[in-house]
Amino acid sequence: MYQSLNDFLKSWEFEAGATSKLLKTLTDESLKQEVSSQHWSLGRIAWHTVTSIKVISSQAGLRFEAPSEDWSVPSSANFIAESYIKSSNQLVEALKTQWTDENLSEQIDFFGQKMAKGNLLLFLNQHQTHHRGQMTILMRQAGLHVPGIYGPSKEEWAHFGMAEPRPSLFE
Repeated sequence: MYQSLNDFLKSWEFEAGATSKLLKTLTDESLKQEVSSQHWSLGRIAWHTVTSIKVISSQAGLRFEAPSEDWSVPSSANFIAESYIKSSNQLVEALKTQWTDENLSEQIDFFGQKMAKGNLLLFLNQHQTHHRGQMTILMRQAGLHVPGIYGPSKEEWAHFGMAEPRPSLFE
Protein backbone atom coordinates (compact mmCIF):
# COMPACT_ATOMS: atom_id res chain seq x y z
CA MET A 1 0.00 0.00 0.00
CA TYR A 2 1.24 3.47 -0.79
CA GLN A 3 1.65 5.64 2.30
CA SER A 4 2.27 8.88 0.42
CA LEU A 5 1.08 10.36 -2.84
CA ASN A 6 4.67 11.25 -3.69
CA ASP A 7 5.70 7.58 -3.46
CA PHE A 8 2.90 6.59 -5.81
CA LEU A 9 3.63 9.45 -8.21
CA LYS A 10 7.29 8.44 -8.46
CA SER A 11 6.31 4.84 -9.12
CA TRP A 12 3.57 5.85 -11.57
CA GLU A 13 6.00 8.05 -13.50
CA PHE A 14 8.18 5.03 -14.27
CA GLU A 15 5.33 2.55 -14.85
CA ALA A 16 3.29 4.95 -17.00
CA GLY A 17 6.43 5.74 -19.00
CA ALA A 18 6.97 2.03 -19.57
CA THR A 19 3.36 1.52 -20.65
CA SER A 20 3.54 4.54 -22.93
CA LYS A 21 6.76 3.23 -24.51
CA LEU A 22 5.07 -0.10 -25.20
CA LEU A 23 1.91 1.47 -26.64
CA LYS A 24 3.94 3.73 -28.95
CA THR A 25 5.44 0.58 -30.50
CA LEU A 26 2.06 -0.74 -31.65
CA THR A 27 0.90 -0.41 -35.24
CA ASP A 28 -2.64 -0.20 -36.54
CA GLU A 29 -2.28 -3.67 -38.06
CA SER A 30 -0.88 -5.17 -34.84
CA LEU A 31 -4.02 -4.19 -32.92
CA LYS A 32 -5.77 -7.18 -34.52
CA GLN A 33 -3.24 -9.71 -33.18
CA GLU A 34 -4.85 -12.30 -30.93
CA VAL A 35 -4.05 -15.67 -29.40
CA SER A 36 -7.44 -16.93 -30.58
CA SER A 37 -10.84 -15.54 -31.38
CA GLN A 38 -11.86 -16.47 -27.83
CA HIS A 39 -9.35 -14.04 -26.28
CA TRP A 40 -8.82 -10.30 -26.34
CA SER A 41 -6.84 -8.86 -29.21
CA LEU A 42 -3.75 -6.73 -28.66
CA GLY A 43 -5.83 -3.64 -29.43
CA ARG A 44 -8.49 -4.63 -26.92
CA ILE A 45 -5.90 -5.12 -24.16
CA ALA A 46 -4.19 -1.84 -25.05
CA TRP A 47 -7.48 0.09 -25.02
CA HIS A 48 -8.53 -1.59 -21.76
CA THR A 49 -5.25 -0.42 -20.24
CA VAL A 50 -6.20 3.14 -21.23
CA THR A 51 -9.80 3.05 -20.01
CA SER A 52 -9.03 1.23 -16.78
CA ILE A 53 -7.16 4.26 -15.44
CA LYS A 54 -10.44 6.12 -15.04
CA VAL A 55 -12.58 3.08 -14.26
CA ILE A 56 -10.36 1.94 -11.39
CA SER A 57 -9.57 5.34 -9.92
CA SER A 58 -13.18 6.54 -10.11
CA GLN A 59 -14.09 3.76 -7.68
CA ALA A 60 -12.18 5.80 -5.08
CA GLY A 61 -13.91 9.05 -5.99
CA LEU A 62 -11.26 10.59 -8.26
CA ARG A 63 -12.83 12.72 -10.97
CA PHE A 64 -11.17 13.66 -14.24
CA GLU A 65 -11.72 13.53 -17.99
CA ALA A 66 -10.55 10.31 -19.62
CA PRO A 67 -12.04 7.50 -21.70
CA SER A 68 -13.84 4.86 -19.66
CA GLU A 69 -15.66 2.78 -22.27
CA ASP A 70 -13.79 -0.41 -23.17
CA TRP A 71 -15.80 -0.99 -26.29
CA SER A 72 -15.36 -0.34 -29.14
CA VAL A 73 -11.64 -0.56 -29.67
CA PRO A 74 -10.12 2.29 -31.69
CA SER A 75 -8.42 1.25 -34.94
CA SER A 76 -5.55 3.73 -34.50
CA ALA A 77 -2.56 2.64 -32.44
CA ASN A 78 -1.44 6.26 -32.21
CA PHE A 79 -4.84 7.29 -30.81
CA ILE A 80 -4.57 4.58 -28.13
CA ALA A 81 -1.04 5.66 -27.17
CA GLU A 82 -1.98 9.35 -27.04
CA SER A 83 -5.15 8.58 -25.05
CA TYR A 84 -3.06 6.68 -22.53
CA ILE A 85 -0.70 9.62 -22.05
CA LYS A 86 -3.62 12.02 -21.58
CA SER A 87 -5.41 9.70 -19.15
CA SER A 88 -2.24 9.18 -17.15
CA ASN A 89 -1.60 12.92 -16.96
CA GLN A 90 -5.21 13.54 -15.90
CA LEU A 91 -4.89 10.91 -13.15
CA VAL A 92 -1.74 12.57 -11.82
CA GLU A 93 -3.38 16.00 -11.83
CA ALA A 94 -6.50 14.64 -10.10
CA LEU A 95 -4.40 13.01 -7.37
CA LYS A 96 -2.41 16.19 -6.80
CA THR A 97 -5.53 18.35 -6.50
CA GLN A 98 -8.09 15.99 -4.95
CA TRP A 99 -6.17 13.82 -2.47
CA THR A 100 -3.67 14.17 0.34
CA ASP A 101 -1.52 11.53 2.02
CA GLU A 102 -4.23 11.15 4.67
CA ASN A 103 -6.71 9.99 2.02
CA LEU A 104 -4.61 6.92 1.26
CA SER A 105 -5.69 5.08 4.41
CA GLU A 106 -9.41 5.68 3.75
CA GLN A 107 -11.37 2.53 3.00
CA ILE A 108 -13.46 2.26 -0.15
CA ASP A 109 -15.62 -0.39 -1.75
CA PHE A 110 -13.78 -1.60 -4.84
CA PHE A 111 -16.20 -3.80 -6.76
CA GLY A 112 -17.45 -5.41 -3.53
CA GLN A 113 -14.07 -5.58 -1.77
CA LYS A 114 -12.99 -3.25 1.04
CA MET A 115 -9.71 -1.61 0.15
CA ALA A 116 -7.64 1.36 1.29
CA LYS A 117 -7.16 4.04 -1.35
CA GLY A 118 -3.39 3.47 -1.09
CA ASN A 119 -3.96 -0.18 -2.02
CA LEU A 120 -6.15 0.88 -4.92
CA LEU A 121 -3.21 2.87 -6.31
CA LEU A 122 -0.99 -0.19 -5.96
CA PHE A 123 -3.65 -2.25 -7.75
CA LEU A 124 -3.75 0.34 -10.55
CA ASN A 125 0.00 0.03 -11.09
CA GLN A 126 -0.07 -3.76 -10.94
CA HIS A 127 -3.05 -3.92 -13.28
CA GLN A 128 -1.24 -2.10 -16.06
CA THR A 129 1.91 -4.17 -15.47
CA HIS A 130 -0.17 -7.34 -15.87
CA HIS A 131 -1.57 -6.12 -19.18
CA ARG A 132 1.83 -4.97 -20.43
CA GLY A 133 2.99 -8.57 -20.03
CA GLN A 134 0.06 -9.81 -22.08
CA MET A 135 0.72 -7.21 -24.75
CA THR A 136 4.40 -8.13 -25.13
CA ILE A 137 3.50 -11.71 -26.04
CA LEU A 138 1.04 -10.55 -28.69
CA MET A 139 3.54 -7.96 -29.93
CA ARG A 140 6.12 -10.70 -30.54
CA GLN A 141 3.50 -12.75 -32.38
CA ALA A 142 2.73 -9.67 -34.51
CA GLY A 143 6.43 -9.31 -35.35
CA LEU A 144 6.93 -6.07 -33.42
CA HIS A 145 10.05 -5.01 -31.56
CA VAL A 146 9.40 -5.29 -27.82
CA PRO A 147 11.07 -2.50 -25.86
CA GLY A 148 12.78 -3.35 -22.59
CA ILE A 149 11.01 -2.31 -19.42
CA TYR A 150 12.85 -3.67 -16.38
CA GLY A 151 15.96 -4.47 -18.38
CA PRO A 152 16.83 -5.05 -22.01
CA SER A 153 14.44 -7.03 -24.17
CA LYS A 154 15.70 -9.88 -26.34
CA GLU A 155 16.08 -7.46 -29.24
CA GLU A 156 18.09 -4.98 -27.15
CA TRP A 157 20.79 -7.29 -25.76
CA ALA A 158 23.18 -6.71 -28.69
CA HIS A 159 22.87 -2.96 -28.21
CA PHE A 160 24.37 -3.45 -24.76
CA GLY A 161 27.18 -5.65 -26.12
CA MET A 162 25.66 -8.83 -24.74
CA ALA A 163 25.02 -12.12 -26.50
CA GLU A 164 21.36 -12.71 -27.28
CA PRO A 165 19.86 -15.21 -24.82
CA ARG A 166 19.31 -18.66 -26.18
CA PRO A 167 15.67 -19.59 -26.70
CA SER A 168 15.92 -22.81 -24.69
CA LEU A 169 17.93 -23.99 -21.71
CA PHE A 170 18.05 -27.44 -23.28
CA GLU A 171 20.11 -26.56 -26.35
